[in-house]
Amino acid sequence: MQPLRRIGIFGGTFDPPHVGHLILAEECRTQLQLDLLLWVVTDNPPHKRYTHVSPIEDRVVLVEKAIHGNPCFELSRVDIDRPGPHYAIDTVKLLKKEYPGAEMYYLMGGDSLHDLPTWNKPQEFIQVCDGIGVMRRHADQVDLTSLEALLPGVTDKVRIVEAPILEISSKQIRQRIAEGMGYRYYLRDAVYQAILEMGLYR
Repeated sequence: MQPLRRIGIFGGTFDPPHVGHLILAEECRTQLQLDLLLWVVTDNPPHKRYTHVSPIEDRVVLVEKAIHGNPCFELSRVDIDRPGPHYAIDTVKLLKKEYPGAEMYYLMGGDSLHDLPTWNKPQEFIQVCDGIGVMRRHADQVDLTSLEALLPGVTDKVRIVEAPILEISSKQIRQRIAEGMGYRYYLRDAVYQAILEMGLYR
């Protein structure tokens, strides 16, 4: 078995994981030529404003259902089996130890890139990442010049992933379930069935 050359880190609360997550993950995998994409299920991240997320082990089950059958997708418990708060820099460092020699590409949206200067130890984060995959929709503007002035070296690490416009969000799905509206085709069927069986979001 050949060693993994390039790994993507796809973090999120995934509450629940939907087809939009899967499409973006696959776009990142193909455009960045990733050998493996790790789905890092997070608790309530320090930068998230909403206070309630579903129990993490429930979300782990849903992610496992969502990625089942894709050998290039794998669940990581790096932020599950350790106490918080969880910062991206620590996640990357731990995964580098777990996968020695592999290039680590941290995946984020354009909004997260814009907020990067406010993250914990952002300059060190840039240095420890081999690449930063930024999922950008065609209409989004990424101002790397201003960001470079604040965080020297970030431009060399950023790789733009052209992402399709998908008006799907986990919050929207949770609301639809709570209100008794249809939501089946926002999710893989196995995730839909698990939500029904577990009685989530009602």
